[in-house]
Amino acid sequence: MSKRSRRGSAFVAVTAIAALVVTACGAGGRPGEGDGEGGGASDVGVTADTIKIGAHFPLTGVAAPGYSEIPTGTKAYFDYVNANGGVHGRKIEYVYKDDAYNPTNTSQVVNELVLQEEIFAMVGGLGTPTHSAVLDFLNSSGVPDLFVSSGSLLWNQPEKNPQTFGWQPDYEVEGKIIGQYLRDHLSEAKIGLFLQDDDFGDDGEKGVRAFVGDRIVAAERYAPGNTDVGPQIAALQASGADVVVGFNVPSYTALSQLTSMRLNYGPQWIYSNVGSDPALVGSLLNRFSEGKVTDASVLDGVITTEYLPGVEEKDNPWTRLWQRVWDEHGGQGELTNYRIYGMSEAYTFVQALQAAGPEPTRAGLVEALEKIGPELTGPALVPYRYSADSHAGLSGVKVVRIKGAGTEDLSPVLVTGNGDTEITEHTAEHAPPPPNGIPDMKPVG
Repeated sequence: MSKRSRRGSAFVAVTAIAALVVTACGAGGRPGEGDGEGGGASDVGVTADTIKIGAHFPLTGVAAPGYSEIPTGTKAYFDYVNANGGVHGRKIEYVYKDDAYNPTNTSQVVNELVLQEEIFAMVGGLGTPTHSAVLDFLNSSGVPDLFVSSGSLLWNQPEKNPQTFGWQPDYEVEGKIIGQYLRDHLSEAKIGLFLQDDDFGDDGEKGVRAFVGDRIVAAERYAPGNTDVGPQIAALQASGADVVVGFNVPSYTALSQLTSMRLNYGPQWIYSNVGSDPALVGSLLNRFSEGKVTDASVLDGVITTEYLPGVEEKDNPWTRLWQRVWDEHGGQGELTNYRIYGMSEAYTFVQALQAAGPEPTRAGLVEALEKIGPELTGPALVPYRYSADSHAGLSGVKVVRIKGAGTEDLSPVLVTGNGDTEITEHTAEHAPPPPNGIPDMKPVG
């Protein structure tokens, strides 16, 4: 786990000078283009000086571990951008509320954000069952619904839900790449599936079955909130599955591991990216076992996927940027992979807002994101798929094995789309962040 860095006075002085230079231009970055000058209320949530956006997250409840850290990372990056002049001279005001991963609560807090807070856009609202509950409301209200923190295919329906965009690789894409790995490297295995009983599990299952459907011997599902997964793990054990693929949240990674230990069941586990953070799962194992399992060493050898440089990659330029942002604008606690996730979503939003121009409107923001999709670069290892016909997010992952606090690569970076789209290797060099840590996307006009 990263520790807060201690920088010398010389570095502070250089940072301060750089901040003054950037502040003079604003994050829009082009003097003479009227950034922030004469701007007014171009749309709901926009004033001459601010743009208010919102989100819903489980800050309490079974899904809060890890996920509650995401908005703190998002806020830290927006505060960093604001400290350097904002976007086209406007500061980003970020309001996020607790839904406890309960769809009924999600509807209530999103109503408050849209009708009382009058947000310009929803950015990064988390969860498949929760965000599904507000999908129609946001689209019928004309609220841009960007970068849902979930890999459900529901977010890529531009004809039905034109305001909504995904962000992370969708679960079918991730499932396909895991399925191909199983086909090519564990060709004799009997495969079991451990699935959240909603679109999260369904989409992941769809991808895996495309490659190894004939070798799946059991597919067990859990209902979010029911913490007894004994029947599901026992059924997987009885099926003879020697590989189990889990599309589940982190709490259920810990629960499935503890239950497997109790049943003396030791398959090769493969967890989706969503449920595999060693630091978080280690703390949950400690809590759920009441101290009998004290760390995440039981995850050594577990296979998962990655699409962002993680907190353990301390020399990666993007990780160094996120550490600097967290040191300068973070709150309590350390930089984590969940906070990096939130910062990465925030970075993409700043790009979209820059592209929407100095007088942003809700319709202009959506149009801008559809236009700049192929040009977007950032912390992710793979390209986005945004266009007028696609609101899908990132296009792939690499397969890795957990080893200690880090991972080792089992595959190159792979990209694909939905359905029969071929899986190919992504060979483009991963560009580092801009020197000031803030993107410079030109307005699309």
